[in-house]
Amino acid sequence: MATDAPHAVPLTSDYCPRLLLVDDEPRLLSSLYELLRDREYTLVTATCGSEALAQLNRLHFDLVLLDLRLPDMSGHEIMDFMNGKGIDADVIVMSGDVGIEAAIGALKRGAYDYLRKPYSREELLKTVENALQQRRLAIDNQRIAQRLENSERMYRYLVDSSPDIIYTLNHEGHITFVNDRAYQLLGFTRDELIGRHYSVLVHDEDQERARYVFTERRGDERASRNVELRLRCKGNGIERTFSNTLMTIPLNAIGMHVPDTEHMRDHVRHQHYGIYGVARDITDRKRAEEVISYQAYHDILTDLPNRMLFKDRLGLAVIQAKRKLTELAVMFVDLDRFKLVNDTLGHVKGDELLQQAALRLKDCLRRGDTLARQGGDEFTIVLPELRDRQDAKVIAEKFLETLQKPFDLDGHQVHISASIGIAIYPSDGETIDELLRHADIAMYQVKALGKNGHSFYHNSMLDMSHQKIALEQALRRALENNELEMYYQPQVDVNTGRITGAEGLMRWNHPQRGLLSAGEFLPFAEENGLMLPISDWMLGALCRDLLQWNAAGGEHMRLSLNLSPQYLDRGDFFEKMRGALARYGISPAQIEVEITENICIRNPLYAIEQLNKLCQLGVSVAIDDFGTGYSSLSYLHRFPIHTLKIDQSFVKEIHDEHGHYPVILAIISIARGLGLHLVAEGVETATQARYLQANGCTTMQGYLYYRPISLTDFITVLQKQEAGDLAPQVLHTAPSMVAIQA
Repeated sequence: MATDAPHAVPLTSDYCPRLLLVDDEPRLLSSLYELLRDREYTLVTATCGSEALAQLNRLHFDLVLLDLRLPDMSGHEIMDFMNGKGIDADVIVMSGDVGIEAAIGALKRGAYDYLRKPYSREELLKTVENALQQRRLAIDNQRIAQRLENSERMYRYLVDSSPDIIYTLNHEGHITFVNDRAYQLLGFTRDELIGRHYSVLVHDEDQERARYVFTERRGDERASRNVELRLRCKGNGIERTFSNTLMTIPLNAIGMHVPDTEHMRDHVRHQHYGIYGVARDITDRKRAEEVISYQAYHDILTDLPNRMLFKDRLGLAVIQAKRKLTELAVMFVDLDRFKLVNDTLGHVKGDELLQQAALRLKDCLRRGDTLARQGGDEFTIVLPELRDRQDAKVIAEKFLETLQKPFDLDGHQVHISASIGIAIYPSDGETIDELLRHADIAMYQVKALGKNGHSFYHNSMLDMSHQKIALEQALRRALENNELEMYYQPQVDVNTGRITGAEGLMRWNHPQRGLLSAGEFLPFAEENGLMLPISDWMLGALCRDLLQWNAAGGEHMRLSLNLSPQYLDRGDFFEKMRGALARYGISPAQIEVEITENICIRNPLYAIEQLNKLCQLGVSVAIDDFGTGYSSLSYLHRFPIHTLKIDQSFVKEIHDEHGHYPVILAIISIARGLGLHLVAEGVETATQARYLQANGCTTMQGYLYYRPISLTDFITVLQKQEAGDLAPQVLHTAPSMVAIQA
């Protein structure tokens, strides 16, 4: 890397300004390049901070157009580098960051200007021109004088070599001069144009605009204006767009000579001789503008309107519905099971699924309806001019029907469904935000009722939504106010009747609603990002409670704790577990982590790595609710599993101890074949217990033995068991039934 900044090159009339364009988004960088390439600039691009630094060390730049967010460093760091090296270049910062801190940081570092994405073409070009103009003002009188001394021959050469069309018109609008660039771009020779009226070149639809500009009489010879006109090309019918810079000049003073006397200067100033113009071909730039404009209002993945364009169209539809006194519908569609497909098959297949789903949804719409991607796996739809609610219901049912058909993702057949919420204008809201919010609430109502359906919004849903918000806020306070508590449901060895372990179950001592079970509040914690702090609390609470267990004689018992998938996915879970056990002096052999089958398919390799670390520490692993998830039996070989827990939904089916329950028998057989410990959950009747014991499951947990009890009650039970005061709960099986220990 060079130790000194590159030699500064002054910005003069014959020097082409060198611009460094820095952006890590290829499409935006390409569009920016196309927008500027036809101007008199030398353009150099960089897609990351390291490339930008290398270019700044190698070349001198007059202007740097800099994105603040780069993959390897921030734009602020690049500006710090430039300031430290004394690199003489203006910086225009372009950023999508809406925060004021980014802009303040850039301006403090000497940025010339700060443009927020998406910026308009005019704003960008004006800012660039202003920055370069500021540098031009620093040119001293000696260079200006040197430029004015150029001969007429050199002047003509420069005019004819210009990348722009340079022309003059007389006061009647006839062409009196045009350079050779007109032939290169339009195909007309100079002889074909001299003496012709300008209208022969202007597109028919732009004639009125050209007439206004070219016939305007402006006394100030420095007066100028910019206007875009489409000019015809000779023979092929192609139209090209030109930006015309027009100035009123005295045509008999071609060299822009200034008269010597004050009297002549005043006399010339008030006479109009014609028009001097510079026409620049901006066809490619216009195409680049169209690309930028399209990308600003459309989702790149699905090519659907994005949230911004959807709100514009919804706003127009609301105005039209208000004027015509008609109804319209807003739908909020969330794809069910998309995250499972995305996590299982990867993001590439997930993107393909979104594209296919978007096409199917679009095929169900009427002409004039708008489908947009809201973000992630969510879509929004506006249905204008409804005859009645039945129209919206029909389209929602079409959505559900078309999504039920399997999707083929390169040989993988996947099935999804959708939860659809519908809000009707004006009964469910009269503003864009109200309609979207109420459709969203109705969609979540469908989710709560089992997904794969649609629902119209009604006011009772808003009350439920407010209750959820209140519950979330109260749950955050519960952590601060120590309102959470661990309860324990003992696990009994039915052969001996002794407690061998317990499952830790969370409870919330709600100030108004009393004791709440985990199922009443943990789903909200999962949705609102509270599972991590709650799991941290649980880990500490369990270790503290285990100290009291052990003091009461429970040091040989195993504590089972339920592990949230979010907590396992966090990289520091293992370290937190190891640290807590060491801090409280708990033996890892006393801990059994319960996971659900779905954890195994979210990120199998990562899950295996984390669970193996636990096993090496001495912690055992159990699969909770076995048989209710989506995993295959192959996961039992790949994952370090020690225990299977039979889900209570299977246990409840046992009504006859002499009956045949194949699912129960299959799970017991799997555990026996793999040498795994087996625990039955939800055992409530003696019939269930005898059937399970007779067929090989001897560790049970359920209301037949104990309900979940507080730590104080659990310690009392342990103390009685150690003292021999607790009657063994042993089941006596019929002589024909043999108990097999799994």
